[in-house]
Amino acid sequence: AEGRISIGKSDDGRTVMVEINCETDFVAKDANFLGFCDKVAGAASKVADDNVESLMSSDIEGGSIEDVRTAMVAKIGENIQVRRMMGRGTADTVTGSYVHMNKIGVLVEIEGGDEQLAQDVAMHVAAMNPPYATKDDVPEEDLEKERAFLLEQVKDSGKPAEIAEKMVEGRLRKFLEEKCLVSQTYVKTNDKTVGELLKQGGASIVGFTRMAVGEGIEKKVDDFAAEVAAMAKGN
Repeated sequence: AEGRISIGKSDDGRTVMVEINCETDFVAKDANFLGFCDKVAGAASKVADDNVESLMSSDIEGGSIEDVRTAMVAKIGENIQVRRMMGRGTADTVTGSYVHMNKIGVLVEIEGGDEQLAQDVAMHVAAMNPPYATKDDVPEEDLEKERAFLLEQVKDSGKPAEIAEKMVEGRLRKFLEEKCLVSQTYVKTNDKTVGELLKQGGASIVGFTRMAVGEGIEKKVDDFAAEVAAMAKGN
């Protein structure tokens, strides 16, 4: 899928990312489509949760987002869908956002610090795509799976059980360092970890959200064909 990720910000500290899909790169760069994305993101910042249905009933340009979307489909001739929205932030936290090439969006929420610091961390998340923010965010199931994998690696090493166990724990620590945002080397300077960067800025991580256009979906044409047929019957 093609499309764009747009950012909207509310007055109460909440920042929202919205993924809006189209079918071709040509439409993804179209001024009408880009304007629609910006308006949808602005409306999304006023929606209390991450419910797309609630968003689609919001008003823009004197009608609902769904009405405007339907009109754009008829005008442009491509399927356009507001796929999902994700928000972060409160009046008590700081949220920074970063969108890379309109395709990858990141929200980073911190306590303390400022928006620029959060944005710097968001750029790192966009580049490095860490699965977790801190080691406390790693599910026990994932840890046990990695531990079992590492045990299998050292099983035939011939090392005594006590040494083998220490080897596993050492590799598990390295696994966590590589997978957790705060222990990764900050990609912009390579001279400190993200956790150290946050500490220097008087901040701590609350969490992050990352999305990429089209991840987890396959191109579908049948739904669009049905939608066009239904619209044709209505005219």
